[in-house]
Amino acid sequence: MDFGKYRYEQKKKQKQSSSKPSLKEVKLRPNVGEADYGVRISRALQWLEKGDSVKFQVRLRGREHQHRDRATDLLQRVIDDLSKVGEVQIFDRRALIVQLIPSS
Repeated sequence: MDFGKYRYEQKKKQKQSSSKPSLKEVKLRPNVGEADYGVRISRALQWLEKGDSVKFQVRLRGREHQHRDRATDLLQRVIDDLSKVGEVQIFDRRALIVQLIPSS
């Protein structure tokens, strides 16, 4: 076996083993149903346990902009539900975004 090929294979294995964690995105609406909310939270739990970071975004349309407090309450609920496996990296109340990273 050629030594150059061996070194190439070793670098390739090392690069694959040290891959970066990816960012998963979950979009919610302020009037999300309980069942849908539960599904999204369970998926986020799986991603955080796997080592990926999760970004939650609440989208407002039309008259929903008048009730931004409901959206911030929803994001706070997400933080409370996922606090045991993830920690908050970004919490932007203006853009209605929360980004969670796995707890170390």
